[in-house]
Amino acid sequence: MDQRTVLLALQEMKGIGWKTVLQLVAECPELARIREMSVAELVGIGIQSSKANTILTELNERDWSHVEEGYKNKGITCVTIWDEPYPRILRETSQPPWVLYCIGNTELLNRPGIAVVGTRNPTVYGRKAAEDIAVYLSSAGATVISGLARGIDSAAHTGALTGSSRTIAVVGGGVDVVYPPENAGLRAEIASRGLILSEFPPGTKVLPGLFPLRNRIIAGLALATVVVEAAERSGSLITADQALDESRDVFAVPGPMNSPKSRGANLLLRQGARIVTEPADILRDFEHITGINMKLAKSDLGVVLTPDEQRIIGFLSHEPMTIDDLLVESQTNFGLLHEVLLSLTLKKSIKALPGAAYVRIESNC
Repeated sequence: MDQRTVLLALQEMKGIGWKTVLQLVAECPELARIREMSVAELVGIGIQSSKANTILTELNERDWSHVEEGYKNKGITCVTIWDEPYPRILRETSQPPWVLYCIGNTELLNRPGIAVVGTRNPTVYGRKAAEDIAVYLSSAGATVISGLARGIDSAAHTGALTGSSRTIAVVGGGVDVVYPPENAGLRAEIASRGLILSEFPPGTKVLPGLFPLRNRIIAGLALATVVVEAAERSGSLITADQALDESRDVFAVPGPMNSPKSRGANLLLRQGARIVTEPADILRDFEHITGINMKLAKSDLGVVLTPDEQRIIGFLSHEPMTIDDLLVESQTNFGLLHEVLLSLTLKKSIKALPGAAYVRIESNC
């Protein structure tokens, strides 16, 4: 069993975390030798006896010879910290993942990237801002990095796919686990045109406790982190803090002072985060980096529509239709319908008329 296989095996063992692997690598650089050690020897280098028992039992009683082949058969590429494709910017962080499990284009791992994060329940303004920022960054050559969660994450990935497909989704479970369910289509699109990655072995269920670990990878892969909308206790602020811990820039999109969903972003600005008044604000300090060209950036998202927007616009034509009729035809609750109509209006896909009526705009049909 070689060093790489031992590392992949350690990743799959319950109770064996990042710090335990660090102890093993520090005290026994040739990981393959661990199989020959005793429990007492492992305890002697600082490994808890219960973990030492687990490690030796698992390594010696299970057949790990085909573990990586099994991943490949599922379309999963393993990139270890010793491999050339492993992102240099992530290796420099205080807690780099030992293994990245990847589906998609691993060339994106070493392209310049910007993280775009925020609330799972954004306003129309927040969603539009995230999409516009992402399409600009992606078309300028930057990889948009986010977490494939609902809300701002999804908007960021969608915008990036519109720009030039440069997007990385860092997930909080196994790379083969579809979560959230409603993002199955977006996930498939990213797997085909971008990259999905995780430090957790395939099959790992998504759990809340894994998100902070996921967030550190998002921050660690990025030159800078942009917070679009976030509440005061949002996980996005954890990502921003982790970016600051790694001496990376943090940007924030300002929001209304009375909006709970903007309090976190506004707090970051008060604490010294850099303000985003337009997408170009983010890239000005990074234009010298190979691969980024602001002259190629697109500033208009165009007609990228969410699934809800696509469904609602399907009921509209060039003949006016009232919101009451839309409620009946679409079987959509008023709150969601109002939000979708506002978003479609901002995207200039429909036009609002007197009497709470709407028509579809021909140029965007």
